[in-house]
Formats: sequence, structure tokens, C-alpha cells
Amino acid sequence: MLPAYGLRAHPLAHGSAGEPRGASFDREVVATKAFWPAITIGLLIQGYKGLSDYLRTRRWNLRRFVETGGMPSSHAASVSALSTSVGMLSGFGSLLFGVTLYFSLVVMYDAAGLRRAAGRQAMILNRLIAEHFKHPEREAQKLMELLGHTPLEVLVGALLGVATALLWHWVF
Repeated sequence: MLPAYGLRAHPLAHGSAGEPRGASFDREVVATKAFWPAITIGLLIQGYKGLSDYLRTRRWNLRRFVETGGMPSSHAASVSALSTSVGMLSGFGSLLFGVTLYFSLVVMYDAAGLRRAAGRQAMILNRLIAEHFKHPEREAQKLMELLGHTPLEVLVGALLGVATALLWHWVF
């Protein structure tokens, strides 16, 4: 019970007085179990983007390892892996899964909508500056154009995330 409100805590939040030694560690492992497939697929996809950029250009662009945009969407992969893992661990009818799924859909919508539109605007502004100003400011940096994703990039990322979570929980 949470004393101030008379509410019961989630069973993973607090142990009982008679819990065996090491049970606290077990709760922490279970509580972060959904995190690992999500972070793993996100890092793998970003690594893939950096490596594929090197293979295409034959020069290293370390920014590509952390930049947004491109195929597939690491954001979509991460949040879909997280939602799938939470569903598998807590149940697909649980409140936690519903909240995770909602925020995952917001992230994917943002990647394909708002950030993509901002990238298009940056491309147009860069072109306007290059074409209409003979001497643009030397300190002015070109705006980053690769911000968002196409719906296909988001879909492929989401499918990779779900597949990763299913494989992760099957193996581990």
C-alpha cells in the first residue's frame, strides 16, 4: 500500500518483507526487460545508417550515426519494439501497453509528419538562399534537410522493431 493515498503499488514496484535475497535485483531486471530490445534495435539501425553511408561515399560521416531520417526509421523501430515488449510482458490488454502504444504512435506520426515537413522546408530554404543570394553569410550553416521519414521508412522501422522484440523474447 502507498501510505499517503491508500493505493496498492504494482507488484514489481516494492517487495514484500519475506522476499528472498536477490528478489529486488530480479524486479529491476524484469522492469527493464522491455528496454533492451528497444535500445538494441535503435542502435543497430543507426549503426547501419552510418556504415551504409560510408560504403556509399567511401568517407566516414560520424554525424550519420546520430542524425535523424533515412531508411529505416530507428525511432519507429525502437518504439514499436518497446510497445511489443511491454505487451508481451504486461499483457496486450494492460494499461501500461495502452500508454506505451499511444506514445509510440505519436512518435511515429511525428517522424512521418511534422519532422518530414520541417525537412522539406529546410530543403526549400537552402535552395532559395543558394539561388537568390550571391554572398550568403559565411557563418550561416546549411539547414539540416534529412529530418523526418517517409511513411514507408516508418513502416519498415516499425516492422523491424516488432520482429526484434518477438525474436528477443523468444531467445531470452
